[in-house]
Amino acid sequence: MYLNYFGLTAKPFQLTPDHHFFYPSPAHNKAVAYLRYGLTQGEGFIVVTGNIGTGKSTLVRNLFSTIDSSKLTAAQLVTTQLDDYELLGIVNAAFKLPYVDLTKAELLKQFENFLLAERSANRRVLLVVDEAQNLPIRTLEELRMLSNFEVDNRPLLQCFLLGQKEFRITLGSPQLEQLRQRVIASTDLRPLDQADTSEYIHHRLRLCGWKDNPKIEADCFALIQAYTGGVPRKINLLMDRILLYVCLEEMNKIDRSVVSSVIDELKAENYVPAEEPLVSSRPSSDDPLEPRLSALEDLVRDTAKLLKPLAEAADRPSQKSS
Repeated sequence: MYLNYFGLTAKPFQLTPDHHFFYPSPAHNKAVAYLRYGLTQGEGFIVVTGNIGTGKSTLVRNLFSTIDSSKLTAAQLVTTQLDDYELLGIVNAAFKLPYVDLTKAELLKQFENFLLAERSANRRVLLVVDEAQNLPIRTLEELRMLSNFEVDNRPLLQCFLLGQKEFRITLGSPQLEQLRQRVIASTDLRPLDQADTSEYIHHRLRLCGWKDNPKIEADCFALIQAYTGGVPRKINLLMDRILLYVCLEEMNKIDRSVVSSVIDELKAENYVPAEEPLVSSRPSSDDPLEPRLSALEDLVRDTAKLLKPLAEAADRPSQKSS
């Protein structure tokens, strides 16, 4: 809706990861350097962690866009709530190998043959596992076992593990000591600070043909960074709504009042008033528990009546016999 109004060539703040919009913040540049280092080594595990929305998927897509497919075959797993057998099936599927109705032994042998064929073709094989924090320890061990395939002491498979910050806790498990010894590089994607938040926004706008319309007041970025925590996905969501708001109001400037108004709208959309509960706190008349609760209340009252004389007698001072 607002593209024509602002003269933009594309939507600058879409939520879907797109490597064309990759912003090289210091943290992201470091992660890219680690990934590239891993590719040059051709072995072991590279670990990249970060909170939801910090750009892990965009990072990988940016890397994939630079890979020469004649020298490296890569595949990515996103569904990771798997046991060890399911993992083998989905790994084979990711590399376009048959997997239906195959036993674990058959899946392993087939994948080994695939790795050997790729080595014969002078291609290395890279497996990228996203949402790695969902993998059980046993499944992570299966991944490590896959990395054991080698020829002439050279590994046939390399893995990048991407996960949320809690994945580091999983990696610290005593059962994963052997996997940890194969991690050749590890980095954590941190949220953007205020300066990078500003540059991130300008970077994406410029890629879409932005020519200072709408104009963005400099004092807006502190408010944007504070609300989003510097998380790129949250920045995208907020900025998309800000552009829509400015368009609907037929404005050509983004200032603190505009940002505050949109933030208030977003907060209101996620708020349920306490005085209007979604579920009534009083039981309905057709509640099957209602008769039983009423009977219990009657029993308590009757019991109290029976005990009252005893309590009164206990409270009276005892009279001594004359």
